[in-house]
Amino acid sequence: MRTCLVVDDSSVIRKIARRILEEMDFEIIEAEDGEKALEVCKRGLPDAILLDWNMPVMDGYEFLGALRRMPGGDQPKVVFCTTENGIDHIARAIQAGANEYIMKPFDKDIVTAKFQEVGLVQFGAPV
Repeated sequence: MRTCLVVDDSSVIRKIARRILEEMDFEIIEAEDGEKALEVCKRGLPDAILLDWNMPVMDGYEFLGALRRMPGGDQPKVVFCTTENGIDHIARAIQAGANEYIMKPFDKDIVTAKFQEVGLVQFGAPV
């Protein structure tokens, strides 16, 4: 089963993301900040990461930089998920190695579309 690491300091967002992604046949791992997410990745890299930008301890941008420097850290598909909608934030996320970008609030259709765009879900596959 494919794995998705959901990194967000909001337990509500993690719960919503879990519900959506489990319907897409992902096994979910949760972390409430970038530091804990990095610990998860050191134990084993997930197939996908749904990543918040603004978090305590280590934010999403710092986490993404550290992930991409790890051996194999270029493999997980990373989708930033944040309230930051400025073009500078989006450009910064993509330059740091994000594969896609989702604005909060999100729903199943948005997550499905973005995961299809990065090749994590096949078009027409049941979700």
